[in-house]
Amino acid sequence: MALVEKNVSIPAEVESQVFGQFDTYARKIERTLNVTILSRNGETKVIGTESGTAGAKRVLEDLARLAGQGSGITEQNVNYALSLALEKQDGSVAVIDRDIICHTIGGKPVSPKTYGQKHYVDAIRSHMITFGIGPAGTGKTYLAMAMAITAFRNEEVSRIIMTRPAIEAGEKLGFLPGDLQSKVDPYLRPLYDALYQIMGPDSYQKNAEKGAIEVAPLAYMRGRTLDNAFIILDEAQNTTPAQMKMFLTRIGFGSKVIVTGDMTQKDLAPDSRSGLEVAIDVLKKIDDIAFCELTSKDVVRHPLVQKIVQAYERYEERGNRMRAHRDRPRQESGRF
Repeated sequence: MALVEKNVSIPAEVESQVFGQFDTYARKIERTLNVTILSRNGETKVIGTESGTAGAKRVLEDLARLAGQGSGITEQNVNYALSLALEKQDGSVAVIDRDIICHTIGGKPVSPKTYGQKHYVDAIRSHMITFGIGPAGTGKTYLAMAMAITAFRNEEVSRIIMTRPAIEAGEKLGFLPGDLQSKVDPYLRPLYDALYQIMGPDSYQKNAEKGAIEVAPLAYMRGRTLDNAFIILDEAQNTTPAQMKMFLTRIGFGSKVIVTGDMTQKDLAPDSRSGLEVAIDVLKKIDDIAFCELTSKDVVRHPLVQKIVQAYERYEERGNRMRAHRDRPRQESGRF
């Protein structure tokens, strides 16, 4: 197969970011697309097959635009740009990154990193209720928190309410010491972590004392009507159908709701059906309710997390196929 050579335009001031420390990112692009990247005298060339060089050129130029916007390039950015090129999908990591939701207390911009996340953020903006469903590390809770804090700062809502069911993740914690708040805080810690990173502990504490920000277990929602609030229900796969119905009927005027969950990490009894699962079936045809399904492609934690999620998905698929194969003879024999 004939080799071709393509020139790539990468500004000198961002070249080191695009190539990565010790050319780590350049080597990953070479291995993935089976090309050779050469950079000499301020010129960058890509040598390989027609499809390989076209993909590498697209990835390098996309990363250069991302760096030119002032955004730091991460391994996740490189992996996602490569996946877009390999699947020949239209899109750009630089374009996604321009949708800045807010900034953390340290000044770091918070923005979607994949098209799945971009769809999720857009759905939150345009719908009263949004369900974000997907595996760990896809930014469901963090992006929801960023959207809530942005709406609060812009005075679109008067308060933020965050809740999650207080269910142990496969272990019995016993009787925790302290007052009631101390007992439920461990279950709500992930929500606090996101709040502190985006808003800062001082700002959170001040608004919490005024009642403008509330973090509470789901059981505390019963009997309330929540007007003019941004409400986040996290870990919704651990709700019962009754709890989910109770929560969704708390919504008042001027409120926006985000429900997040991961159906692969359910901590309910094995024979119990999740409230999230029932809600998907019951509400999927109602206008102004959006369902966004994130996948392993949308994982933005350490790259190893994405590999772990994919490995479990393959394992569960094999298990489902084996169970279906075992059940088939019994189903066939039952016909006679």
